[in-house]
Amino acid sequence: MSEEHKSLNDIIRFRQEKLGTLQERGINPYPHNYNPTHTSDEVLTNYDELEEKDVTVAGRIMALRKMGKASFFHIQDMGGRIQIYMKRDDVGADTYANFKLMDIGDIVGVMGFPFTTKMGEKSIHAKEFTVLAKSIRPLPVVKEKDGATFDAFEDKELRYRNRHLDLIVNPEVREVFVKRAKIISSIRQYLDNMDFLEVETPVLQPLYGGANARPFTTHHNALNQQLYLRIADELYLKRLIVGGMDRVYEISKDFRNEGMDKNHNPEFTMLEFYWAYADYENNMELVEDMIRKAAEAVGAIKVTWHDNEIDLSKTFARQPILELLKEATGEDLGSAADNKMKKVCKSHNIDVEDNANYGQMLDELLDVLVIPNLIQPTFVTDYPKAISPLAKAHRNGDPNLVERYELFIGGAEFANSFTELNDPVDQRERLEAQALLREKGDEAAQPVDENFIQAVECGMPPTGGVGLGIDRLTMLLTEQHTIKDVILFPAMRTVDE
Repeated sequence: MSEEHKSLNDIIRFRQEKLGTLQERGINPYPHNYNPTHTSDEVLTNYDELEEKDVTVAGRIMALRKMGKASFFHIQDMGGRIQIYMKRDDVGADTYANFKLMDIGDIVGVMGFPFTTKMGEKSIHAKEFTVLAKSIRPLPVVKEKDGATFDAFEDKELRYRNRHLDLIVNPEVREVFVKRAKIISSIRQYLDNMDFLEVETPVLQPLYGGANARPFTTHHNALNQQLYLRIADELYLKRLIVGGMDRVYEISKDFRNEGMDKNHNPEFTMLEFYWAYADYENNMELVEDMIRKAAEAVGAIKVTWHDNEIDLSKTFARQPILELLKEATGEDLGSAADNKMKKVCKSHNIDVEDNANYGQMLDELLDVLVIPNLIQPTFVTDYPKAISPLAKAHRNGDPNLVERYELFIGGAEFANSFTELNDPVDQRERLEAQALLREKGDEAAQPVDENFIQAVECGMPPTGGVGLGIDRLTMLLTEQHTIKDVILFPAMRTVDE
């Protein structure tokens, strides 16, 4: 009876019996090391050069056809898959008998020579065979026929909870994370080449800040002190600017104790960089070029995302936020009173809480009426001061505006940037205004960070700062539609086994 018709307990017991048989025969089914000379794709790519020469490969058995005196099986490694042909007379009766104890999922090593089968498949003719790890628990059943896969391991919930199985059974998933690594590498190389210094700032902080978000809290026993997981790196990186480190960046894990959806995970990866003597205009040019270079690094300069064709080769658009809102609502909302904002929201069927403030209502209008229409890359600029407590007042003299932009692509936010506020008096007033919003019930408003303000009081040069979401950029450049598909181990609700 094949494994797929047995219970899981029966399969595990049967495989354990095979494991015991191997050990009784003096075979160590879990050796300390092995030395492959090639990966599967290296063998196939360089087949003409390697044909009839000895190579050594290692990988997981993914398909298996055992026969009397000769057998075929496929192994999978980081490079892909390759077929192995094993003949009893070549490897010896004892080795072939040990091979007969193998199952799909076992990890093995093979030494042999590349050749082409009568069916025309480039393969390896085994001369030696080594057991590297006997699999006790079976893989999900995946059937293949004529190059097509069916009964695949497709349940998203199971895949996220068992990423190791997902990567084994759906090897195309691995390519997403290979590209993610290349995207991050491209960003690092870009900033390093511009003389930015990569730094590290605290994950555990006595006071959180740098964004409007609710934090995770924890307790440090030795200090007997409540600490917070960082929601952003901003305030620490700015202290480094004050300290004379003129160009700094960090690619870090941030944590926000908020909702989860296709674009949000409570633990996520951010790039933040700060550039002394630059402003948000300089940062726009840098971010556009940096994203384009990352897209080129993974061959994704033009992508299809959420059914939209997006071209990253073209110059990114720039549009002031209040102009976009006026086009959408017919109203000038630059300094609108709360009661007017509520009326505008109501007229567009947007529900807001009774105590909602100007910034919260403006965000709702933006989310519903503007952002979904920003498909091609667009820098939305010149935000109201009320929703930008860390940005510098606009140089055009409008007291209600700051120099800030957000980058939107495909109806989603990708980056946020300021000409940073370096006036300590203004900074204190704005953080104190945020504290008042907290007292009125806005849990995401920022607290007053006295240590940060004192650092700015020492003198902070004109600075441009940027925060860019690595996860969302990876989603775009790999054409994935949920953040869980670009995070190896996304947050999941605990379930009883």
